[in-house]
Amino acid sequence: MPAMKVFGIAGWSGSGKTTLLENVIPCLSARGLKVSVVKHAHHGFDIDRPGKDSYRHREAGATEVLLSCGDRWALMHERRDEPEPTLDELLGHLSPCDLVLIEGFKQEPVPKLEIHRPEHGKPVLYPERADIVAVASNAPLACDRPLLPLDDAEAVAAFIVSYLSLN
Repeated sequence: MPAMKVFGIAGWSGSGKTTLLENVIPCLSARGLKVSVVKHAHHGFDIDRPGKDSYRHREAGATEVLLSCGDRWALMHERRDEPEPTLDELLGHLSPCDLVLIEGFKQEPVPKLEIHRPEHGKPVLYPERADIVAVASNAPLACDRPLLPLDDAEAVAAFIVSYLSLN
């Protein structure tokens, strides 16, 4: 299988990155693409619950706990004193796929789409970022990059497929 292609979604908090991905992923999957997502959280999170066996194993000192059932599996890795992993290290944990969509790694030098909503009053990011290859907005915008309609998931999916030569 050829190397996984990586494409990012960038924008200010509350701009609609997750909603856009939620709408674009089915469009990409309908094209026969196997899509994965890597999301960076700016705050801590825990998918486990106190009292559950897997939580108790981590609390006891296990570095990794793999939870599995008939529908899915999840690997939890406690960093303990390790530095936060790089995007490349995280990508290395994924199963092979056609496309990895990245949300929240704004500073990573991967091609990305900026989501901009003028009503939020935040400045556009693209003038300072050569890796922003297009902008999706819900309003007209004077832009030196391709401008996509934010509410048209099919147009965004088509742009990603064309830009990465996935067809």
